[in-house]
Amino acid sequence: MAIEKMAKAKVLPQYIAGLSAAFGAFCMGASMGWSAPVEKMLTTEEAYGFPVSADQFGWVSSLLTLGATCVCIPAGFVIDWIGRRPTMLALIPPYMVGWLLMIFASNVTMLYFGRFILGVCGGAFCVTASMYSTEISTIDTRGKLGSFFQLNTVSGLLYGYIVGGYLTLLYINILCAILPLIFAVVHFFMPESPIYLAMKNRPDDAVRSLKWLRGKDCDVSDELKEIMEETNKNVDEPKVNVFAALRRPITLKGIAISVILQALQQWTGINAIMFYSTSIFEDVGAGLSGRVCTILIGATQVVMTLVATMIIDKAGRRILLLISSIFMAITTCLMGVYFQMKESDPDSVTSIGWLPITSILLFIVFFSIGFGPVPWIIMAELFTEDVKSVAGSIAGTSNWFSAFLVTKLFPILKNSIGSAPTFWIFTVIAVIAFVYSLLCVPETKGKSLLEIQHILAGGKKSTTPEEEDHH
Repeated sequence: MAIEKMAKAKVLPQYIAGLSAAFGAFCMGASMGWSAPVEKMLTTEEAYGFPVSADQFGWVSSLLTLGATCVCIPAGFVIDWIGRRPTMLALIPPYMVGWLLMIFASNVTMLYFGRFILGVCGGAFCVTASMYSTEISTIDTRGKLGSFFQLNTVSGLLYGYIVGGYLTLLYINILCAILPLIFAVVHFFMPESPIYLAMKNRPDDAVRSLKWLRGKDCDVSDELKEIMEETNKNVDEPKVNVFAALRRPITLKGIAISVILQALQQWTGINAIMFYSTSIFEDVGAGLSGRVCTILIGATQVVMTLVATMIIDKAGRRILLLISSIFMAITTCLMGVYFQMKESDPDSVTSIGWLPITSILLFIVFFSIGFGPVPWIIMAELFTEDVKSVAGSIAGTSNWFSAFLVTKLFPILKNSIGSAPTFWIFTVIAVIAFVYSLLCVPETKGKSLLEIQHILAGGKKSTTPEEEDHH
């Protein structure tokens, strides 16, 4: 069997290619991390030379996620049309246009367009890089390579926090703008996904890709055979239209699971905390500056996401979601308690300024080992190859649209109903996430595509896409 022969496959080339693709997520993370440290530069110090109101800055922050929302589904079609690797490389020119608008902005409109374009490119990276990483991996490394996407995202966030905390606006923008160029240089030398090449009926190219990824001395013949079968490249079988394939009950169930997990990831409040972390800590009035606390958050997230990368193929996806959600509920509840005490009696919280900082750090810890990486991994594992791109893009759209709404609504809710009720809303959503993960999310650790499809079908014998298409 192919799995037995994969025991001799090298893992280092897979890690190199996976990290290379995931560096696109680093670029997006830096764009996301840009918001927190520059908020005062734009709204108070007028670092661009023109005024930016609090409401306008809210749009500058949230347009990034709106741009990502708009591109996910189109990106799903593009990556099946021209390929995973060419799509990521084609994103570099518009990425540079976005950063040039940010560097030379002379009015708020240029900032709006720049952030929207950065969001479009980052959102396309998110769909493509997460899919590419799982497609180049073996079953044993799939979880780890899938985690590279989230690891690079949070590393990019930390990068944005650090350069934003200690440099002027011009240098912040320049140091973020060079990241897509670094990606282009590195990823240019990586292979195309062997699954994409098999989908395009290019077995010779797929063999070369597998040899690069597994090692030139590794026998990839059985793996290639399995890939060709799974991608429906039997010439005697009629090709199924993607829209018809999306209507399969198994696919619809997978889409529902992925979409809800992606939405829950955002509605537990992660981007609200990350985008506005500096101002949150300054509201707290703790001994540490908002800048230092924000960097502390970013560093915590990187370390814990790295831990998740190490354990996700051993612990499993579902248990990490359960642990993650219950502790996110506890920590956001404590945040709400702190702000409620502060509002009713400001003097009562002078001695517990550590509580919100500790709560946020613990929130980041448990988000990073579960609801951070796992929804992206599951998104890439639930679908057959003929629908994976589009179905994954639908799930990605859910993530970014939820991120846009949370980012935009958080300051509005905070100002209208107060910080405490706002964090308690996140608590309720985290509890919902726990219940949903317990009852509805399947365990995909160590399972082949056919085994995962069998689970989605509820254990029925007729679980293959081909059999469903004939019904």
